[in-house]
Parts: sequence; structure tokens; C-alpha cells
Amino acid sequence: MDKIYAKDIGELLKPITWFPPMWAFSCGVVASGSNFIDQGLLIFIGLLLTGPLVCAASQAVNDWYDRHVDAVNEPNRPIPSGRIPGTWGLKIAIFWSLLSIVVSFSLGYWAIVATLLAVLLAWAYSMPPIRLKNNGWLGNAACGFSYEGLAWITGAIVVANGKLPSDETIYLAILYSLSAHGIMTLNDFKSIDGDKQFGINSLPVKLGEHFAAKVACFTMLAPQLMVTLLLFSWETNLLALSLVVLIALQIILMRYFLKKPRERALAYSAFGVPLLVAGMMIAASALRFLSVSKGTSAI
Repeated sequence: MDKIYAKDIGELLKPITWFPPMWAFSCGVVASGSNFIDQGLLIFIGLLLTGPLVCAASQAVNDWYDRHVDAVNEPNRPIPSGRIPGTWGLKIAIFWSLLSIVVSFSLGYWAIVATLLAVLLAWAYSMPPIRLKNNGWLGNAACGFSYEGLAWITGAIVVANGKLPSDETIYLAILYSLSAHGIMTLNDFKSIDGDKQFGINSLPVKLGEHFAAKVACFTMLAPQLMVTLLLFSWETNLLALSLVVLIALQIILMRYFLKKPRERALAYSAFGVPLLVAGMMIAASALRFLSVSKGTSAI
């Protein structure tokens, strides 16, 4: 029997990718306006579900169906390198997907629905014949919605005992899902060669590197500007001004990125994206402040 080491499985599940959905879930918890101090166990399970389970499953699914592409772009990945041999990559993806669904039953009806939808999107993103990632617009939209919007709304529901979110919470979840579309495009710059070879129409392949970079920047910025306007309309002015500062810093970094997008996409992801991510919690805090000032829950 082939030996498979835990470190190789860990690399397959890509822990570095777990943070975005876990952060979005946390933003949903904060935005809910609910008293989450006594909801520690539910929040822990929710974070476990969004990151180490659902997101990890999506990474395993993607690596299995992208093994031929990774052989060009990242030949040292666990599957193309042979460290996870045979069909073990597929078996791990199936097991992790089923485990995610089982764990979701501990969080109630809407968490189950959200998990089923997230797992479905993960397989639809990578698996032929659907393979949403072959279309940069659809694939990035699926990832953005699953990583940000769906996780955000799930966090809000979990701490509110299954109650559906307010319109304001949904607005923020949708807008940051749209911003995440641009973040996903940044990730596509590192795999242009393999994508071209195997017919994956990521936006850098479909639109060209420089135009795709402009689209990514616009897609990240426009929703944030709309969030800022919402915060001003809710009279959470100091928090709105904080977003303005973060957006201004992003624009400075974007000007640097746009000059050499392929070479600088990774650098922008490291320094520009965290500013966007910080803004998510600021926006969530604005909703919480709004609910407290009204003496009601934002759910």
C-alpha cells in the first residue's frame, strides 16, 4: 500500500486558504448584532466548518481535477508530484466533503443548506463537465460567493438561532462577494501558462494580463465604495471614514500592481488584499453599532 503522510494531506487541504471564509463567518457573527458571548461552541463549530472542512474540501477537489494543470504550473503539489498517489486525492476530496455535511447538522437547518450549497459549488467549480473555473467570470463568482457571502450569512444565522439575516447584512455579504471576485482574479495570474495550455479561460487568459488587472481592481474597489456609502447612510461616519482610508491605501498599491500585473499580483495579494479584508470587519462592526444604537438586533 502506498504511504501517504499527514503533511502531504495537510498541504493538499491548503490551510492558508481557510482564513477568508473563516473571517467572513466571523464578520457575519459580528454583523448579526446578537449576543455571541455565550455562543462560543456554535461559533467554534462554524469556524471549523467554513475553514478546515468546507474550504479544505474545495481545495482537495480542485487539486484532484487540476492535477494535469498543476503538473505544469506547480509540479511539486502533492498529487502531480506523486506524494498523494493513485486516486487518493479523489478519495480525500469525497471524504472531506461528506464530513463537512455531517458536521453541518450540528448547526441547524440553514447551516446544512449553506454547507450543501458550498460543497456543490466546490465540485461544480472543478469537476467536468460543469467545471465553472473554465470561465473566469463564473468560476470567480462561485468562489467569491462561497468564500465570502455564504460564509458571512451563515455566521449571522448561526448566532441568531436560525433567524434569517436583515437586509443590511445581506447587502454587505453580497457586496463583499463581488469584491472577492477581484481577489480570485489575482490568484489566476500565477497560473497563466498552464491555463492557456489546458484551455482554462481565466480572466488573465481571456482578457489579457493588463485588462484583467484593471477589471480585478475595479471589481475589488466598486463594492467597497458602495459599502462606504451604506455606512455613511447609516450614520456610522467614523467607521465609514476608516473605510475611505483603507480604500485610498489600496488605490496606491493598485497603481503599483497595474504596471506589472503578472509579476506583482502576489505582492498585491499580500499587502493590498488585507486592507480590503480589514474593511470587512469594519463594515460588520458598523452594523453591530447600528443595531446597538437602535436597541435591536441586526438580524
